[in-house]
Amino acid sequence: MSPLLDVRDLVVRHGTTVAVDGVSFDLSAGETLALVGPSGCGKSSTALAVLQLRRPDAGEVWFEGRELTRLSERELRPLRPALQPVFQDPYGSLSPRQRIRDAVAEPLRVRGRWDAATGPERVAELLAMVGLDPAHGDRRPYELSGGQCQRAGIARALASEPRLLVLDEPVSALDPSVRAGVLNLLADLQDRLGLGYLFICHDMAVVRHFADRTAEMRAGRIERIT
Repeated sequence: MSPLLDVRDLVVRHGTTVAVDGVSFDLSAGETLALVGPSGCGKSSTALAVLQLRRPDAGEVWFEGRELTRLSERELRPLRPALQPVFQDPYGSLSPRQRIRDAVAEPLRVRGRWDAATGPERVAELLAMVGLDPAHGDRRPYELSGGQCQRAGIARALASEPRLLVLDEPVSALDPSVRAGVLNLLADLQDRLGLGYLFICHDMAVVRHFADRTAEMRAGRIERIT
């Protein structure tokens, strides 16, 4: 069976600096591949290129059999919901002016899938999936704890019905006491929904517990995958 994601010889430059230098890896549905390495090694640049939020300078990104780097923005647009990011800062990834229910509903509205009758029910379902009470939907991000806010960000990502989540240090900004809960949530969602995870992390204890395979990066290159 073909991999969900297949990255081949990826190159990303920032000016004269080569941030990602010939990176290759693949990822199957229902699998977690951790991308680890020191700060500045190219992990986040790789993630942005996979998401096509930063177009790579060379290489290929295959997703479900389609080569994304050759597509125009118009051609990419219908595919973007299937690849969703979850970022490190739970507060920075949500608008402070939006109530949580509106933030979770926004992907449904953007995709033209909002219905006045069933939309609120779907938002409530998504909040419940990530362990939030419906009352949390009335709050704004700054009225939630860090763990609750990250759960809301995950619910927003799930609203697009993705098949791949790119998790960029999703628990590193959280208190140690709540990290395990968010990681357990992500593992449960993966089991239920068959999601693939590209999991960027610097904490090897977390990686050993959470990832199926680990790709070790240094100076823009993957040194080994175990």
